[in-house]
Amino acid sequence: MSLEYTILGFLNYKPFSGYDLKKIFDTSVRHFWNADQSQIYRTLARLSEQGLTEVEVVEQVDRPDRKVYHITSKGREELRAWLGGPFPNQEPRSGPLVQVFFSGQLTDEEILAKFRTAAEIFRFVLGRYQQVPGQIGDIVAEIHSPRETYFWMLTLDLGIKTMQAQLDWAETVIQAIENKQIPPQ
Repeated sequence: MSLEYTILGFLNYKPFSGYDLKKIFDTSVRHFWNADQSQIYRTLARLSEQGLTEVEVVEQVDRPDRKVYHITSKGREELRAWLGGPFPNQEPRSGPLVQVFFSGQLTDEEILAKFRTAAEIFRFVLGRYQQVPGQIGDIVAEIHSPRETYFWMLTLDLGIKTMQAQLDWAETVIQAIENKQIPPQ
């Protein structure tokens, strides 16, 4: 459900093509909401069917025509109602935590390998999140809204803090295994 509102939120700033929306996703909200190109196009079609967006076909020379999506007044009303409503309640789910939960069945070496890999992933993602401020300059310049930028950066701050906490946790587990501080198998 949030993909629709994420797209409406971006279209509320200005019209975009599906391709442009994918680029914006990848440089702005990827740290908490990922969408592939086909999901974006399917959602844009659905939003248009619901009257929340309109499509403008822009003719191009030497390339296929470009579809640019505009938010409608109905789309703005829908977005505003959703933004003003309560936080969406989503139960947390984590495949990796299910693995951790049952990891007592593995040897210390297997667990250590798993957590070292997890720590590397967390470091990589944390580094990617830390690069976001340098990557969103064009978007910030287009929007011209310090208030919007402030709230964008709030989401990034939470993403960085969450990823740092996961990295710290993984490193603590690694240290406990290396120091033989966990119960034997």
